[in-house]
Amino acid sequence: MHLTDISRPLAIAMWDFSWLERRWPGAGYECWDTALDGLKERGYDAVRIDAYPHLLAVDPAREWELLPVWNQQDWGSPARVRAVVQPMLHQFIGKCAERDIKVALSSWFRRDTEDARMRIKTPEDLGAAWRHTLDGIAGAGLADALLYVDLCNEFASHIWSPFFSPGSGDDDRVSRDNERGRRWMADSIATVRAAYPDLDYCFSFISEFDKNQDVSFLDLLELHVFMVMWSDFDERVGYGYELFEPTGYENMVRNAESVYRSDPARWRKALDHGIEQAAEWAGHAGKPLVTTECWGVINYKDWPMLDWDWVKELCEHGVRRACAAGRWKAMATSTFCGPQFAGMWRDVAWHRRMTDLIHAG
Repeated sequence: MHLTDISRPLAIAMWDFSWLERRWPGAGYECWDTALDGLKERGYDAVRIDAYPHLLAVDPAREWELLPVWNQQDWGSPARVRAVVQPMLHQFIGKCAERDIKVALSSWFRRDTEDARMRIKTPEDLGAAWRHTLDGIAGAGLADALLYVDLCNEFASHIWSPFFSPGSGDDDRVSRDNERGRRWMADSIATVRAAYPDLDYCFSFISEFDKNQDVSFLDLLELHVFMVMWSDFDERVGYGYELFEPTGYENMVRNAESVYRSDPARWRKALDHGIEQAAEWAGHAGKPLVTTECWGVINYKDWPMLDWDWVKELCEHGVRRACAAGRWKAMATSTFCGPQFAGMWRDVAWHRRMTDLIHAG
């Protein structure tokens, strides 16, 4: 199935690398049956996960020790964690297929103690890792469960694609809109498409929303759209995306909701602008549009004196505006539609209302 064949928009959740790494008691994914039943109950049709292609290319059944990206966020593990990718990946996809939940594959190229991701030296290496991953999935009879393949999350941010810019730091946002960036995307997709031509391929983006970019080699645009990308909200709050120290969340506790409540129309207008930019780009490129990470703040969590109501309010505005644009083939209700975000997850009625809106859009 191709995205162009979908008759109604899909509601998709982003479970990133949490599906595999957050399996200790109370982490949200220790029982996949419970988590996936909850996803289905809330009206979701699809889930986007990390397939760890760089680790599968080295040794599918090896136990890897993964290093934390951060200890301030609730995606993945806040500390070192051991994980085996196979047969876990096939088991998870199989459970999704049993529930008619489509799976979008992506990768955040998680760092292990040996930094296996840096074995990727060329676009062909990247494509070969994904081809190996799809060989396993097809061999297990699970190819029909796949929705699309995103070869790299938010390309070419250094934190997720260090093999593309090995001399950069984690905070650097490296441009992809140049000949080298286009070659990496086009050549890696060509490598995997030669083996599996019936799947849709992309690289997801969070920056450089420029409709004049060459995206002819992508089958879809997977664009991540947040209000904070189009405003000075973070600066006003004092949130600086700190990875391993709590200053940002301390400022968020003090300031985030009050800054939003002081002028909600301003922040909604900023989000509207981002949604318009994404829809415009998809229309100009003639590509199906998907958003799995959205709509208000990028980071949030269950924490003392952090309330979810204003976050849900802004996300609902985003869902409604994106649905009205009529461009999306699949969209999330927020970045936080996973069981580890208990304050949002437990509001089943809110999720159902949002997924109903998406399906009607």
